[in-house]
Amino acid sequence: MPSPFPGMNPYLEDSALWPGVHGRLIVAIADSLSPQLRPKYFVAIEERIYQTTGDDRLLVGIPDVIVKNSQTVVNPKIPNVAVAVPAVQPKTVTVPIPETIKERYLEVRKVGTKEVVTAIEVLSPKNKRPGEGRDAYETKRQRVLGSLTNFVEIDLLRAGEPMLVFGDGMQNDYRILVSRAENRPQSDLYAFNLPDIIPSFPLPLRTGDNEPFVDLQSLLAGIYERGSYDLVIDYSQQPALELSQENAVWVDTVLRDKGLRSKNV
Repeated sequence: MPSPFPGMNPYLEDSALWPGVHGRLIVAIADSLSPQLRPKYFVAIEERIYQTTGDDRLLVGIPDVIVKNSQTVVNPKIPNVAVAVPAVQPKTVTVPIPETIKERYLEVRKVGTKEVVTAIEVLSPKNKRPGEGRDAYETKRQRVLGSLTNFVEIDLLRAGEPMLVFGDGMQNDYRILVSRAENRPQSDLYAFNLPDIIPSFPLPLRTGDNEPFVDLQSLLAGIYERGSYDLVIDYSQQPALELSQENAVWVDTVLRDKGLRSKNV
């Protein structure tokens, strides 16, 4: 069953589903581009690894603080000698344990020299929240933007703080940034909203080379069907990530028209 939405499916932004969607999308983009880039370029799937304690710590089994008055007891082995019970008793707590995060991204490399011509990133929630994930990503982002490498940044997540650009588009639901090294600091920003079809964009390569178009809409449609997300998503419920009032009305209308929701929820 195909996705009921013409563009991005907001239910795929659920934190329980997005890691799988992210991984599938990275592979789908690579598989789509590889035959179009031969024989001059190849696509490499790379990993960025860092540690984080996370912003979503789950503290389990921490009892309420219990305050006891200091008491004295008589040591039975030493008559008439009182032993003080400590006034402060320890309580069980949970400490943050570093978590190793692996984030995949793509690099288009030149055959022979393996020079990185274009870096392609698909943002994850940790990239858009304050913390180690955003810090690691912004460091990489600045390094690429200061180099001779082209850069593509795909943001299909409404939550979190958008990556910095100067100009219009920061208030849109989703963004695709295409930054050509020879044109920087000017770059192309494809800013779109939930009801919109996801725009296709040209993959920047070296000047004079034929540039294939990346059709994210078709790639996501394929991921949705191959991943059987229609069997996982309950469209009678609201998406995990809250919708604006305008988007909520639109989503409800789409789902009722498709027969996936019988009434407003």
